[in-house]
Amino acid sequence: MYAPPLFRDRSDTAQLIIGGVVPMLIGGLAGVLVGVSAAAYWAIAVLAAVGALLSGFEHSDGWDAADRGFLSGLIYGAALLLAHELAGTQAKASLGSVPALLPVVTTLAGMLLAAGGGHLARGRRRGATVGSRTPRLQRL
Repeated sequence: MYAPPLFRDRSDTAQLIIGGVVPMLIGGLAGVLVGVSAAAYWAIAVLAAVGALLSGFEHSDGWDAADRGFLSGLIYGAALLLAHELAGTQAKASLGSVPALLPVVTTLAGMLLAAGGGHLARGRRRGATVGSRTPRLQRL
């Protein structure tokens, strides 16, 4: 089972880097790549989605993880738009009919994915705890 240390137990610096800087860098990379290749942009988007889901495993439950996903998704989406604007390229993949709303979409997606990871982790922790304390019944 994937069981990283809880996010709240990490240092403030580690929390800032993991929860803010990493989403900003990945969003910036996606913003540059959207002007280069649609496939590369979507590959980074999938990587970010998997990262959001796995980030939930660092929290005690889905609600706790949703807070982090909200902020990380917002940072990712804002960095994506900013990097794309600074690159000055034509988007090879659609950023929606109103690109300024992309951070809203990435915020909601990050929140839901991280909450899902937190929910899964809570269920696995609960199952492992219950399973370790409950003796197995043997058939006679």
